Amino acid sequence: MRFGLVVNPVAGLGGAVGLKGTDGPDTVAEALRRGATPQAGPRARRAFAILARSRPGAEVTAAPGALGAAWLAGLGLDLRVLDLPPLSGTARDTRLAVAAMAPGTLAVFAGGDGTARDVAAALPAGGAMLGIPCGVKMHSGVFALSPEAAGHLLADLVSAPARVAWTDEAEVMDIDEAQLRAGRIAPRLFGLVRAPRGRGLVQAAKGMLRRDEGAALAAAAAEIAAAMAPGTLYVIGPGTSAGAVVRALGQQPTILGVDAVRDGRLVARDARAADLDRLAGDGPVRLVLGVTGQQGFLLGRGNQQIGPGLIARAGREGLVVLATEDKLRALAEPRLWVDTGDPALDARLGGYVRVHTGAGREMMMRIASGAEAAASRLTEAS
Repeated sequence: MRFGLVVNPVAGLGGAVGLKGTDGPDTVAEALRRGATPQAGPRARRAFAILARSRPGAEVTAAPGALGAAWLAGLGLDLRVLDLPPLSGTARDTRLAVAAMAPGTLAVFAGGDGTARDVAAALPAGGAMLGIPCGVKMHSGVFALSPEAAGHLLADLVSAPARVAWTDEAEVMDIDEAQLRAGRIAPRLFGLVRAPRGRGLVQAAKGMLRRDEGAALAAAAAEIAAAMAPGTLYVIGPGTSAGAVVRALGQQPTILGVDAVRDGRLVARDARAADLDRLAGDGPVRLVLGVTGQQGFLLGRGNQQIGPGLIARAGREGLVVLATEDKLRALAEPRLWVDTGDPALDARLGGYVRVHTGAGREMMMRIASGAEAAASRLTEAS
């Protein structure tokens, strides 16, 4: 097992001084002006010191200087420094370092969600990553619980690999810091990556499904995949829930986009509205949809690639909905919302739909629209 290290020296710099993050040079400058103290390098050293005590001479490739190697000096590791172009002090440095790591290297990074995004963007196919938590916001499911937890996990990977499990579905999340500073939390899923799991040392992503919920969702998805009608175009909406159906067919979904399946075969990835209309032709169509957490939207939030024409052809009877029972119980209101851009179509979709929650398990949920809710409020007011 080879390890690579890249440190974001400014990760977490704004936390203690109330800036909620350090995205952008202006924020970094303001954090330093307020007296912030860099934390990422020392935290990375704490993690690798545990590896060094457990496995002296373990091989580690690191980015040069404060981006990695400076924090490993004197630990007794077999340190190899990457030869990189002149550093720019931007996210480009992280991406270049990760891209320069040898195949099969676990990319260990010290940073937050923003750094996780940069590492994931440069990770080679089949590559894996692990985060030493140093940021202000860490919603992603790739972080160890602490630098010490990261160190013990690295040590296990060398001396007791059987203790460590792996997942190919660790979520890389991030939020808009400007929105966060304005009091609005807007998390976004940027992708799924390979990451180690071991003895409770790695945190879950914010809002990530628990293991039993994920198993229930996978079982529901397998039933849906097995029951797909021949010749029908199944439009698979974005998100982990809908994407589970594509996984049940042995394919990788476009988590943030819309895919299409016909006769068990993936016929479009990350499709646009025009692509879906062309694929549908004159044949039957069904829409496989997840439910947005807490909000409860089925259509109109993040899946606008599925246009009103296609939705009208599918109708309410053609909606195939997946969600865990816990997600449905946690909705802000006990209903599912549609906002297709066509109020008349929204009204036609109103009624009850079966939501697949597990193997042989369904819940009935009511579909409503914003127009209907507004009408109800007017009626109550009168």
